Amino acid sequence: MLTLVLIVALVGCGSNKRQPIQLTLSTEDSEAILNAAGVWLPDPETAPGANSVVKWLGWFDPFQNYSEDEIVQTGYWTFQQRYGGSLDYQETTYQTFTDDLAALMVGGTPPDLTLIGISQIFVFPMPCIKGTYQPIDKYIDYENDPLWQGMADAAEYFALGDRHFGIVTDLAFKDVVPYNRRVIEEYGFDDPAQLYANDEWTWDVVTEMAIDFSDPDDDRFAFDGWYVPNATVEQSTGHYLIEKDDEGHYHSNIKDPLIEIAEDLVYSWVKDDLFYREGTNYWANRNEDQYGAGVKEGKCLFWICDISGFRGPVDEMSAIWGDITAGELMFVPLPRHKEGDGIYYLSANPDGAMLVNNAPNPDGAMLLVQCLRFKIIDPNVVSIDKKQLKEIYLWSDEMLDMYDHCVELVEANPRIFNTGAIDDNLRHAYDDLDYSIRRSGASKTWAQLVEQYSDQMDYYAEEMNAIIDDYIAGNG
Repeated sequence: MLTLVLIVALVGCGSNKRQPIQLTLSTEDSEAILNAAGVWLPDPETAPGANSVVKWLGWFDPFQNYSEDEIVQTGYWTFQQRYGGSLDYQETTYQTFTDDLAALMVGGTPPDLTLIGISQIFVFPMPCIKGTYQPIDKYIDYENDPLWQGMADAAEYFALGDRHFGIVTDLAFKDVVPYNRRVIEEYGFDDPAQLYANDEWTWDVVTEMAIDFSDPDDDRFAFDGWYVPNATVEQSTGHYLIEKDDEGHYHSNIKDPLIEIAEDLVYSWVKDDLFYREGTNYWANRNEDQYGAGVKEGKCLFWICDISGFRGPVDEMSAIWGDITAGELMFVPLPRHKEGDGIYYLSANPDGAMLVNNAPNPDGAMLLVQCLRFKIIDPNVVSIDKKQLKEIYLWSDEMLDMYDHCVELVEANPRIFNTGAIDDNLRHAYDDLDYSIRRSGASKTWAQLVEQYSDQMDYYAEEMNAIIDDYIAGNG
């Protein structure tokens, strides 16, 4: 009884639970989607999982709508309209996700799906080894099924031996640099989009802007948000502190020369007071961690994040980032390092899901993810999704073109940052290292941190690799 009470509390089934609403598409768009679905997807009369409910556990609902000014998720719309499916959204929080999932599984009421994850959420590899998730190879053929063509390499990031756990519906990009054009112009800076077009968008140029912009006495700091150090050090260099090789093993990359250059750059930013802080609290972000806080007001120059941070209802986004109707909001890829190979790197961000062990409705879950994959590859649906961004969220043609270009950068050099659920010992060492320079106020140099963490990173990586090998061999 206690377990059941805890489950109800943990997944947020209280009186304040938001109610989804049903948005519609035009008749022309609806017919285009359903006609295209007939090419890629199974017959509704015979499809396993049709007319069923799929349980989704997460701290946000990426499928249903809760406001009239949102866009329609066309993959989920297809699942509803073609197959009579629906979603049971079981709400949790980012901080309690792992515990809430465990409680549901112990109580015998697991969800069907959770979000696939890289750094954002702890799902691979250790939870797969421990039995939280199940392989999906009997449902998805990445090599031969035309629906999943192009996702095989990304799926290998979520594989243990010949068992694949990640349902990768798309390979988008992770963090980019949104900014307010009015503020850029007011300070006399060159437009980042033009700098990028001229192949002049480098961290050196960003540093010059940041120094000219920042004034702690006026509460102006060039950088804010969690992702700036990681975007600088691991994403834009194309080199990660922990690498996963073709054999499925993880290795420390702590002594990589380019990572050292990037870490030294972050160190200088902290010392030059370019990061938002509250006194000596370098963990703080403005306005209780609100994405984009201070950008519209000219108090923050660059709040680096993924597009979910600035893709939303016009009034909400304009209040944070700047007047979208006046063209103030724009974004560009991460800058490149002059010391690198001249390539603009973006980390690939896999979209998709993980199938929970003992999922009550695996057939319905697989039918839903087929619909999510369909919306990515069919040109009719892609054009409808772009039209929604333009007509409802008022994205400019320039923003849509930049989005396409960022996708091209990812596809040209696919790199996935995959340390979400490594072994606890290795993850704690990685987290301490990843946050040390900014969060500690640059109390130690990178060279000092390497000396402190290098041996334990190597040791814990080998320790985890042994666990992976044991699992693959069938002993785990």
